[in-house]
Amino acid sequence: MIRLSIRFAGAMALAALFLPVLQASAQQDVPAAPAAQAPSGPAPATLVFPKPDPANFTAASPSQETINAFLKANWGYDENRVWEIWAIQKTEVDGISRVVLLVGDKTGKQKLVPSQFYVLPDGKHIFADDEILPFGANPFAEARVIVQQRANGPYRGSASKDLEIVEFASFLCPHCKEAQPNMEKLVADFPKARIVFQNIPMLMNPASASAAAYGYCVSKQGGSDSFFTYVAAVFDGQAGFSSEDGTTLTLNSAVTKAGLDPATIAACAKTPATHAAIDDMVKLAQDLKINQTPTLVINGRPVPATFPYDTLKQIILYQAKMDGVTAQ
Repeated sequence: MIRLSIRFAGAMALAALFLPVLQASAQQDVPAAPAAQAPSGPAPATLVFPKPDPANFTAASPSQETINAFLKANWGYDENRVWEIWAIQKTEVDGISRVVLLVGDKTGKQKLVPSQFYVLPDGKHIFADDEILPFGANPFAEARVIVQQRANGPYRGSASKDLEIVEFASFLCPHCKEAQPNMEKLVADFPKARIVFQNIPMLMNPASASAAAYGYCVSKQGGSDSFFTYVAAVFDGQAGFSSEDGTTLTLNSAVTKAGLDPATIAACAKTPATHAAIDDMVKLAQDLKINQTPTLVINGRPVPATFPYDTLKQIILYQAKMDGVTAQ
């Protein structure tokens, strides 16, 4: 069985929101920026950016229009965030351009932060903080198509994939358990969304693999309602996975609560077809470069599922607007 290495620490800020990485990666070797001049007083009304130096724009591509569209796609949900393109520079490597930004907030209360990333020769990807990410005016479009075609886990809400929110999670992941209140709120607040559960077993953990296999069989034999009852029961009993006997008792209890026969589900979980199905789920996460749980993929856009709920809701509404689909 294919296993995916899952890291449980921290939010996946790079792929989801992009700003934390830019802040971290651009603290050295950026064109010097004069201090911004903002109105005096304890609560500035607006932010004034220093004027960029034309000498810092030496690369023919990408265009400022493409960069701004890319940043709008990533940051536009936050109406308070503003930026200035400070440089688009040639580098020592042919075809690789260096983009430098100044990032702030509209009020001018926060200090301007210099940030940078590198656009690769294909013009479709960037390199930032040891990660390669999609770039362009519609950076999530390709991932959205992949998810629509291959995210076939149990779901709640609409059968339509116009607004598809896919939760990549592992049953033994503590942060995945913590994210479940957010997921329940999303189900209630976005009835027109298709909210899918994609299970990813933890690397080298037999209990995690068993929970995933049981979950797959529950969904196949009992449908989505039984599956999500199983999900809640497994997360509630997460402490029981500390031993082999505890794992068996926890899984059997969850299956019973889902209204199914534990022996039947156990037999199904051992079949090659079930193992192949779990492998496909893991392969989808790998192809989307998802290596942390819990992660939500909102119409192709990855976001940590443990974000504050108001932020998640804001991002979903914005992504739906960008894609021209009804959110609620």
